[in-house]
Amino acid sequence: MIGRFVGGRFGGGQAPQTPASPAVDPVAEEIAQMGLSVDNLRASVRRSGSRLPPLITSQLRHLGDLMREAVTDIGIRGCSTEQRVLLNAMICSYVPTPLQAYLALPPAHHDEESPATFLFAEQLATLQLTLADLLNQIRIGAVEELSTHGRFLADKFSAQDAALQLQPPPTERDPLRLEGQSWHH
Repeated sequence: MIGRFVGGRFGGGQAPQTPASPAVDPVAEEIAQMGLSVDNLRASVRRSGSRLPPLITSQLRHLGDLMREAVTDIGIRGCSTEQRVLLNAMICSYVPTPLQAYLALPPAHHDEESPATFLFAEQLATLQLTLADLLNQIRIGAVEELSTHGRFLADKFSAQDAALQLQPPPTERDPLRLEGQSWHH
């Protein structure tokens, strides 16, 4: 007991055991961060609602819904690095930056008919088409993956493997029936 106390105090004992921390998946962490960024962007749109024309508010809310859907999809299905980078750029830069620039304009430019509103609406429409295309690519990737797995299974199990084929049960010989004679009642 004293030896462990002295050894522990002066470096002569076993190092204290620390519990192993679970490995952190950087992709999962990135996807979680994108989800938080989408939520922050959506909250920002709600807070700015009175300063935005209804057309812009509608587009931004729709984009927020699509972004949330995309983040959920990639969390479940996965996607390529390029797709993740594009989605992250849309969430963190391509939507918030022009939104802040638009909100920084004098209130007279926030009119539904102003050139600034039309310009911003066009940018949001482009982002919406890009995001819809990205969602489609993610889903097509999942369909292709499922199709590839189906072909694998078909190739693996369609071969005539005797071990996987059911054999008919062996017929039992009727002890009352003589071989070669038909059975009549």
